[in-house]
Amino acid sequence: MSLRVVFMGTPEFSVPTLMEIVGQGHDVIACYSQPPRPAGRGMDLKKSPVHEAAESFAIPVFTPKSLKDAEEQEKFASLDADVAVVVAYGLLLPKAVLDAPQYGCLNLHASMLPRWRGAAPINRAVMAGDTETAVQVMHMEEGLDTGPVCMSETVAIGANMTAGELHDQLSGLGGDLMVRALAALSRGALGEQPQAEEGVTYAAKLSKQETRIDWSKTAEEVHNHIRGLSPFPGAWCEMPLGGKPERVKVLRSSVAGGSGAPGTVIGMAEVPVISCGSGAVRLEQVQRAGKKPMSGADFLRGASLSEGARLD
Repeated sequence: MSLRVVFMGTPEFSVPTLMEIVGQGHDVIACYSQPPRPAGRGMDLKKSPVHEAAESFAIPVFTPKSLKDAEEQEKFASLDADVAVVVAYGLLLPKAVLDAPQYGCLNLHASMLPRWRGAAPINRAVMAGDTETAVQVMHMEEGLDTGPVCMSETVAIGANMTAGELHDQLSGLGGDLMVRALAALSRGALGEQPQAEEGVTYAAKLSKQETRIDWSKTAEEVHNHIRGLSPFPGAWCEMPLGGKPERVKVLRSSVAGGSGAPGTVIGMAEVPVISCGSGAVRLEQVQRAGKKPMSGADFLRGASLSEGARLD
């Protein structure tokens, strides 16, 4: 049975779910997304990926800055939706909005709830060294990602997998999971499982202050930090290049043997090898300011970095 759906999402992560819902023949009667924001060198207003995708399907798009005022809530309720599907929308939904659709609001969340509730579950899972995560459909409540889980798909996190790679995998799986949840909902067969009370962790929004690499940590912690922030916003350090410190992003790394004072270049045979608080990491892919990402080997060929140099 086709459902009347309001879709609420903003980033690229959300787009596959919107496309799957449309492809399955559901009636997406409206789309809510974050307002266009300045972007690029000219700082022109740019629509969100979901906004652009919705317009390609001729779906009406609304971009309120907030859903707290009564007028916006009445506008939402007047859509008379069967269900709202929420995927990384970016705004809190008041109770009046949560209760407006006949079957409430279903959220696609990229973690194994109750672990990593909040804004950055993919990055936090990788940064913490988790070996598995999930993408889940949750029936939304007023609390932060506290609602019962309806469907789930578990995903392994490889030892060298980046947050970007995990993002893409969960995004694709999420679209398929949500249309299966909608199919079950239309049959009256969508079950719910309350979240466990133990094991709650919060995935705080990433801050600029935590992107700098701390070489005093263990090699495993540094490696997880690098891949958990790759490709965006990117973990970085300062390297002595051309007689002055230069900020360099590290996009890929691997754990290596060796020891030395934290932040010291202890190897340059193939790629830079940097000592940590214990162990060392190989810099497999880096990005200099204003340049494209390059392999660690290509970086060595063009950078005046010497063994024994101290980073930061």
